[in-house]
Amino acid sequence: MANAPKYYIVEASALPEVFLKVAEAKRLLSTGEATTVNEATRITNISRSAFYKYRDSVLPFQSMMTGRIITFQLILQDEPGVLSGILSIFADYHANLMTINSIVPTNGCAVVTISAETIGLTVQLEELLRLLRDTPYVIKAEILAG
Repeated sequence: MANAPKYYIVEASALPEVFLKVAEAKRLLSTGEATTVNEATRITNISRSAFYKYRDSVLPFQSMMTGRIITFQLILQDEPGVLSGILSIFADYHANLMTINSIVPTNGCAVVTISAETIGLTVQLEELLRLLRDTPYVIKAEILAG
């Protein structure tokens, strides 16, 4: 029986260059900027064998999250309207909210978890996270699971 694959989320700067080039070649193919594997590998300056070796193992984070349910954890200052503003961000970018859980604020802060389906998301997941983090009275925003 073969071992089940293990997955890791790794920041792009820590990856070998070939993985980044494979991801770029896949992007070129998916957007139509390159019409063949040969063209995509030529543009990204990798061999076709490297592309075929890693193509099924390299997947950008956003692609991995598309159509999935993502659970966000936020730490919010206890101020009127903060949660309403957060929910508006999800609505504005078409994230389908599945659950919202909040604990009673202590020390002026509340922990809120929000699970959202991302199939209709109109921005990249990283951009949604940045918007949440940049919202006034948000102390922390991160992805817990997806």
